[in-house]
Amino acid sequence: MAKKKRKFPVAYQPIGYALGWAGGTLAGKAFRTTWKVLRHEDDAPDALDRDRRWGEILLASAVQGAIFAVVRSAVDRAGARAVERTTGVWPAKARGGRA
Repeated sequence: MAKKKRKFPVAYQPIGYALGWAGGTLAGKAFRTTWKVLRHEDDAPDALDRDRRWGEILLASAVQGAIFAVVRSAVDRAGARAVERTTGVWPAKARGGRA
């Protein structure tokens, strides 16, 4: 009898969405804290802030993007590891032809 394939990646999606939301919230807080340390300002510049220079806006965007990417990767990886420990199944499809 053939082993039944598990469709775990689809079942993991709601967990992934919840982790993504939590990670986004965490990353936003981390960015605000980092910006206060870097620039001693409560509010980071926005692209539409008329009184801010290009350099300030691009620096804020780069810092924010880096923080979001790191937090997202850390949260995704931790969630996948937790699911694997709990179920014995890695919650993502294999890449590169591995099944």
